[in-house]
Amino acid sequence: MVVTPGQETRTTMTVRNDSDIVEAYTFEVVGECAPWTEVEPGRLSLYPGTSGQVTVVLAPPRSPAVLAGEKPLGVRVLPTERPDAVSVSETIVIVEAFAEQRAELVPERRRAWRRARYVVALHNDGNTPVAVSLSAQETDDQLSYTFPARPVTVEPGDRAELDLRARVGKVLWFGKPVTWPLRVDAAAEQTQHPLDGELIQLSVFPRWLLAVLAALLALIVAWFLLVRPAVRSAAREAADDRAQEVARAVEQAAEAQAPPGGGGGGQQQPQSGQEQAAQQGNQPQAQQSSSTIEVRTNTGDLGIGTYVVPAGKVFRITDLVLGNHQGDEGVLTIRFGDRTITTIALETFRNQDYHWVTPVDVPAGASVSASVNCARPGTPATGRQAPNCFQVLNVSGQLADQG
Repeated sequence: MVVTPGQETRTTMTVRNDSDIVEAYTFEVVGECAPWTEVEPGRLSLYPGTSGQVTVVLAPPRSPAVLAGEKPLGVRVLPTERPDAVSVSETIVIVEAFAEQRAELVPERRRAWRRARYVVALHNDGNTPVAVSLSAQETDDQLSYTFPARPVTVEPGDRAELDLRARVGKVLWFGKPVTWPLRVDAAAEQTQHPLDGELIQLSVFPRWLLAVLAALLALIVAWFLLVRPAVRSAAREAADDRAQEVARAVEQAAEAQAPPGGGGGGQQQPQSGQEQAAQQGNQPQAQQSSSTIEVRTNTGDLGIGTYVVPAGKVFRITDLVLGNHQGDEGVLTIRFGDRTITTIALETFRNQDYHWVTPVDVPAGASVSASVNCARPGTPATGRQAPNCFQVLNVSGQLADQG
């Protein structure tokens, strides 16, 4: 007997009373078909030697719980007067197969620099296993897809997730976001499920960064054309004045050591290098120096990086450059010794720099420190979120002897 899920099927069963008394019979359905099978009427009375018929009604639901294939059906006949004379009538029921699936793209829209990951979820609401495969048409080599090479089998009532990755051919460095439409087909047996989505490609550098770079370039040009020549000129004048003072001191020392007139006319000996150093005084020697401080901090933690000025030296800082290339979020605090230079939110910059015409002096034993409160690591150009916050600071100036 063949039954169709979602439809009702009827068949008859004959019951005969071979006893010598009037007997009443009740019926009980057993086997896998019992949940959706019943007997009408539920009670039948027969005289001795007579027979009667009952109707067996089969109504399997259209559900993945009713699997396709052969199912045993048994009807137990229970005599009321003589219960020990029970009997069972058995047959085979064939449940027809039906196919029903639902597919969805999760999420339908993603924002990324170049590549994005999606999931194709397929629900098998039929009563037979199905093999699911994905296919997609690439768009002029500008948008490519990666998905499982082999079909995935989904059991009745189950759900499968197939990984799908979309990749844009070229990186968008600047400009407005570009929307790429996605069209993916999920094939389950003879059924096609077209799925639509979007990949919104973001530029690597935001538009406001162009304005910041232009302003920074203007400041650099102004520094080299206006400020730096003035600083060099002032330094040169100070050096010339100091050289004149040293020369006058040398002349005065020579005159003081010269013998009085008529005293033999001996020639004056030149001064040694130690004597000249004594006359000139211990002048601090300075040289250009720079140091790089790296701070790597986990989410929710406080990280500190320091540079300690060596003993006997003074660090005269003129330039400070900050790097936040990952786009982390949090708070960065810069200190020169006990002096707080700046406190800045990480999400407001990728690169930042400071310059001083008058150097900021940090004495020996003091430190240049950078402390970072990491709120959330950013996402660098690779497209994957970083495991922790990472900032780089470069501080430069002159490292001079402490006078």
